Amino acid sequence: MKKSAKRLKAYDKIEFDSKEIIEGMSRLKGARRKPTSIALEEELLKELKAIASKRGVPYQVLMRLLIAEGVKRLKDAA
Repeated sequence: MKKSAKRLKAYDKIEFDSKEIIEGMSRLKGARRKPTSIALEEELLKELKAIASKRGVPYQVLMRLLIAEGVKRLKDAA
């Protein structure tokens, strides 16, 4: 049986520094990004927005950070 990503214990250990995120956003301002679309369950989107709000960052930035961290972990595991 597969576990959904939000239930994996590894994601409980991710720490975010709001200042570092904001500084990173500033560094990437003007960087080329390709718009994408992803369909998320309403509950997951609410959770993302709540977490982002608590950490003082925009939820889309939080999503990019989570995706980048996930890709890094997959590369490291390979």
